[in-house]
Amino acid sequence: MTVVIVAAAMWLLAASLLILRRGRAERNITYAALTIAIAMTLNTDPVYRALDRLAGGDNFVTLVADVALMIGVFFLGRGVMKASEHQPRAVSLALGRAALLTAILGAVIAFFLIELGSTTTNFMLKLGDQPAAAIYSMIQFVYYGIVLSAMAVLAAQQFRNSEGVQVLPPASLFVGSLLGVVLSVVVIAMDLAHVFDNLDLMTEIAITYEPLRLLAFLFLCLGFAGQPAARTLQAQSRERRTRMLVEDLKPLWAEATTARPGISLNIQSAFPADELDTLLHRQVVEIRDAMIDTRVQFRLSERDKALVERAERHLVGAGPANSATADSPTSPGERQSRR
Repeated sequence: MTVVIVAAAMWLLAASLLILRRGRAERNITYAALTIAIAMTLNTDPVYRALDRLAGGDNFVTLVADVALMIGVFFLGRGVMKASEHQPRAVSLALGRAALLTAILGAVIAFFLIELGSTTTNFMLKLGDQPAAAIYSMIQFVYYGIVLSAMAVLAAQQFRNSEGVQVLPPASLFVGSLLGVVLSVVVIAMDLAHVFDNLDLMTEIAITYEPLRLLAFLFLCLGFAGQPAARTLQAQSRERRTRMLVEDLKPLWAEATTARPGISLNIQSAFPADELDTLLHRQVVEIRDAMIDTRVQFRLSERDKALVERAERHLVGAGPANSATADSPTSPGERQSRR
């Protein structure tokens, strides 16, 4: 049942990312969601039985699903790494292609050393007493543990550098990554207990397996789906603030351009009306120009000055692309170059 829930959640995440991240060049997270969704779907009992019968009934679909899951986790790690500005060397190695290829190669070799029987939906329960099967499983979960540990480090960095609604996605990723690391430790302990024929210990440990797997995937899904959602909400909130500032500055702007006609009266300076940041920037610059031009009589009250300064801070908060244009001009030549 847990596999079905996780598979459904991953397909939902994949669909959400395809919509929310449409047009974005960075696609690692989308690839991860699709690959993990495929892996989880292959592990659902009806699909697994049908496909494994077509493949010869020797549980080869287990290998396909597990390799797909490893690739999906690799893409998860790469997605988090791409979103982080600075990565420790150890983190880069853990999330690199070499680590993935080494893990896949080890898992494939171990798989073909297992004495495979007929199709079974309880692969490790049935075959886990074989050392090769235990090694096959442990290779995968050691890799998952390494990747998820690296993801937890990066998520913690993102959390420290975020504010407002943007803290929620990295917080969810951090919790999901930690739960995934704990899950990896649990599975490795189960593998060791099984291969050493301590079935009582394996059964006791196994109680935590399903809840951990479900919670880990849930928090990871929330984290990755939350990133574009948080950006969308933040962009909408910023657009509302920009629109309000534009409206508040209109009377001052009208006075400023009346006292000191500027490029706003030049028809060649027209721009799309929906470019609110451009309009706000023009308002601020032309109001400032009028304020510092000693040839005209234009004065602002303290309240109006505070409004202009608030608009400038808002433009600076838009990011590096706008921060330069948001600063108050310091010379006529610099003002002209900024236009």
